[in-house]
Amino acid sequence: MPDTAFSIDHLDHLVIAVTDVETSMAFYQRVLGMRRIEFGAGRLALGFGDQKINVKPWTPALADLPCEAARPTPGSADLCLITTTPIATVMQHLARCGVPLDGPAPVQRTGARARLLSVYFRDPDGNLIEVSNELGNAMRSDDDTQAAVPV
Repeated sequence: MPDTAFSIDHLDHLVIAVTDVETSMAFYQRVLGMRRIEFGAGRLALGFGDQKINVKPWTPALADLPCEAARPTPGSADLCLITTTPIATVMQHLARCGVPLDGPAPVQRTGARARLLSVYFRDPDGNLIEVSNELGNAMRSDDDTQAAVPV
């Protein structure tokens, strides 16, 4: 562990810039079951578990505001979300919602805490969304595979 004066405990929230806030809010609510959170002066977020994704409308001037990302860009996020719902059920739900999968599915990946069984798709701005089941604690460097795994 690096020698620092503090350590990070967990992620509270992250922020995505989107081209159409209401379209994005509706997608994440309908497809991922996230809850709409309104806070501050008209700000919006998507809640799930103890975390949230703040959703900001993208404009060319967004990066010029204080405490904003240097280059906020719709479609630049790559998020991995964990579910206990079986991946086969997730895939059926995505098909019912008309959300196409991105690449072979499901595939095994290596997560922060465990091996993962994952499916990928994109939100309306092209952000890559990975929904995964944790498979267990053992992680190996050869866990990632590009081939679909039977479910």
